[in-house]
Amino acid sequence: MNGFREALHEQRWDDHRYYHHSIVNQSLHFVSASTFLVAYVVLFFDPAIASLLGWLVAMTTRQSGHFFFEPKGYDHVNKATHEYKEEVKVGYNLFRKWVLMGIWAACPVVLLLQPELFGLLTPHDGFISFARNVAMMWLVLAGSALLFRVLQLFIQRDVQTGVVWAVKILTDPISDFRLYCRAPGKLMRGVRIDSELQEAARH
Repeated sequence: MNGFREALHEQRWDDHRYYHHSIVNQSLHFVSASTFLVAYVVLFFDPAIASLLGWLVAMTTRQSGHFFFEPKGYDHVNKATHEYKEEVKVGYNLFRKWVLMGIWAACPVVLLLQPELFGLLTPHDGFISFARNVAMMWLVLAGSALLFRVLQLFIQRDVQTGVVWAVKILTDPISDFRLYCRAPGKLMRGVRIDSELQEAARH
C-alpha cells in the first residue's frame, strides 16, 4: 500500500510540476475540477447531464489550459524539453489529447449520419434527445479512453502504473480543487507564472 501511495504521489507531482506552470492553466483546472465534482454527483441521477457537464465544461476548460496557455518551451526549472515531457508523460500527452478531442468532436457528426448508431441508440426526434444521445456517446468515450490507456500502461510499463494512473485521473478533481483553488485570485492580481511551483521544483 505504501508503494501505491508513493507512486500516486509521484504521478501527481510530476503532472503538477511539468504541466501546470501557467496560472491561467491552473485557474481553468480549478473551474474544471469544480465542474467535475458536480458531474460526479449528477452521474448518479442523470448520466447524460453529467456527461455534458464533464465534456462541454470540465474537459474543454481543462484541455484548453494545456493547449493554449501552458508554456511549451524549454523548462528551466525541471531542466527538461517539452519533447522530453511529452515522451515520458504517463497519461495522455498533448498528441493523445488532440486525438481524443478529435474523436469527441466527431461524435455528433457520426450521430447525425447514423442516428441509431448501428442499433445501439434510440434515434433522436429533436434537439434534446439528440443532445442526450451525444452525451451517452461521450460517456462511453470517457470510459473507453480511460480503459484504453490503462491497458496500454499495463503493456508498456506495469500493472501498478496503470492502476495508479486510473486512480489519479478519477480523483484529480478533488486534488486539483485543493491545489488550484487560489489560482483565480492570483490571476486577478496579474500573476501569470507560478513562482511557488518553480521554487518547490528547485528544491
